[in-house]
Amino acid sequence: MSRAAERLRLLINHLDRPPADIRAETTGALSFNSSYPQRLRYSWDTDLLTPDQRLSYEENGFILIKNLVPEEDIDRFRSAFERICRQEVKVPGLMVMRDVAISKSEFVQDQRAVSKLQDFQEDAELFRYCNLPQVLQYVECFTGPNIMAMHTMLINKPPDAGKKTSRHPMHQDLHYFPFRPSDKIVCAWTAMEKVDRQNGCLVVLPGTHTGTLKEHDYPEWEGGVNKMYHGVRGYDPQHPRVHLEMEKGDTVFFHPLLIHGSGMNQTQGFRKAISCHYASADCFYIDVKGTTQENIEQEVKDIANRKYALGNDITFQDTWAFRGRLVQGERTSL
Repeated sequence: MSRAAERLRLLINHLDRPPADIRAETTGALSFNSSYPQRLRYSWDTDLLTPDQRLSYEENGFILIKNLVPEEDIDRFRSAFERICRQEVKVPGLMVMRDVAISKSEFVQDQRAVSKLQDFQEDAELFRYCNLPQVLQYVECFTGPNIMAMHTMLINKPPDAGKKTSRHPMHQDLHYFPFRPSDKIVCAWTAMEKVDRQNGCLVVLPGTHTGTLKEHDYPEWEGGVNKMYHGVRGYDPQHPRVHLEMEKGDTVFFHPLLIHGSGMNQTQGFRKAISCHYASADCFYIDVKGTTQENIEQEVKDIANRKYALGNDITFQDTWAFRGRLVQGERTSL
């Protein structure tokens, strides 16, 4: 047995069992039903991930898969993005976002004016990314077989305009989500070209996925902060970090509590990536009132009201149920 496999076996033997495996005895004590196999907390055994990969995700909260999405698919996604930028097509529900520094300059009707497409679930070509079989087989390792695509983005990080606004503050994705449990949510993030420290690759703080959801708000940056780019408060800036340099087609899967962000783009080109947050269809919505997520709830509701004039009739949970799409299995809850 390899060293990694042995470590995995030892870890499995010491981890808590899933709640469904706990049975109450007449004495009131908790005991384990030995008829069910023990498993790791953050992944499912689908025979796809190696022991090394499962253990790495368990400890770090992310896993990088090289060359997962073919070049021809990425080129098609790029073409679909450019058609939207040229306003050749209009996609229902899509948010076209601009960098705060770019928005103060003259409008240009091409990709230079767009920093992000958010909620592209109604665009058949872009949403094809969320249904790629090779992506879903990895997603299933973290969500289980019933899979919902909940949040879609194509990020077009622009050359920094000198204000450092192309940065994305360190944050936890769970801050934006009113559904749980967090361990059944995962993000797939695919580089659409070479991504490195010069053009603003992802930066992750390994192991922070084992913590709790922290307070988020807009950072006080001199050059301004892009809309919806909340940053985490109260994390250790000295925590070891990893810069995820990737090639075109490489895909990283990461936990929604993992603290991550990205640096500014110091090149003259754009840094593109396409991503989808997936959740088990067995997840459930929660009320975030009275929690640290109240600020993002209000912001999302305000945006939805301005866009669709729905007033107080729409809830935070409604905005997510509207966007969610079943991509595998059965829609059981979300």
